[in-house]
Amino acid sequence: MSDHMKIDRRQMLALGAGAAALAGQAASAQTETEGGDGPDLTGKSILVTGASSGFGRLGVEYYARQGAKVFATMRNVPRAEADELTALAESDGLDISVIEIDVTSDEQVEAGVAEALAANDGKLDVLINNAGISIGGPVEVQDMAATELIFDTNVYGCHRMARAALPSMRANGGGQIFNVSSQLGRLIIPGFGMYSATKFALEAMSEQMAYELVPHGVDVTIIQPGGYPTNIWANNNANSGPLKARTSEELLAAYPELTAGMGERTGGGSTDPMDVPRAIADIIAMPKGTRPLRKAVHPVARPQEAVNAAAAEAQIAMLGASPLGPWIKDVLER
Repeated sequence: MSDHMKIDRRQMLALGAGAAALAGQAASAQTETEGGDGPDLTGKSILVTGASSGFGRLGVEYYARQGAKVFATMRNVPRAEADELTALAESDGLDISVIEIDVTSDEQVEAGVAEALAANDGKLDVLINNAGISIGGPVEVQDMAATELIFDTNVYGCHRMARAALPSMRANGGGQIFNVSSQLGRLIIPGFGMYSATKFALEAMSEQMAYELVPHGVDVTIIQPGGYPTNIWANNNANSGPLKARTSEELLAAYPELTAGMGERTGGGSTDPMDVPRAIADIIAMPKGTRPLRKAVHPVARPQEAVNAAAAEAQIAMLGASPLGPWIKDVLER
């Protein structure tokens, strides 16, 4: 690859965001987010990453309509999506504040979480790590720029956010962290690049945190959506297209079935993306210490549930009788 074709991870994010924005806005606009008969979240403070589109954007409005105080975070503020949310909050009397956070930036994560805490007397009840990206193609095609970008966003970003939020949660005697994973955090589809690798890592980190946070009263829940028509597909194409363009023809030709459609992927079907915010809201409303470690979300296809059940059984068999057993059972036997 020549020097003029090299691109750093921040440039990749900026290019991807621009191409995906219109598709993401369209997907959000097609879904109703009225509060309806959802749980009462009055008094809850919730911070959502990746709130410009998809599950994040839908969730911000839904939680606010249920009475929550919501901090909607996104990159590159000011931007149209931030202005739209601010206008919606003013017109509908919703408690929504937009904060700039790029989850790949240590400085923005620390400053953004501090801003949210300062606006709510030092308390944050719920962190929803929703920000994420997808880059397609076979593993060998994933160059280091693409690999570092997806891990920095999907794994390290969640870690940064948790580390910033946890001190206040521990000090306040409890809290809730949601990490949005995927069916592909348990199962593999060839051609999805390092996406499954990042979601497997996120699942492992989240489960370990869940055990370690039992003494602090902080619950961790992993959300595992199936396929939904959100901007993840446009996001994938926006990142996969440039990757394909800077990959040698020889390497692309070695995987014709997996590289032909790079940058042109579609999916999600006709499922309702509001399934995810509704599932999260229902879990938020549950009593502390009763919330599940994992929640598979899809109206039909939830093949990962078999893996979840087998893994829980194996985990208890390995550590259930050990000194760590009470933490393990507290999380897995809910």
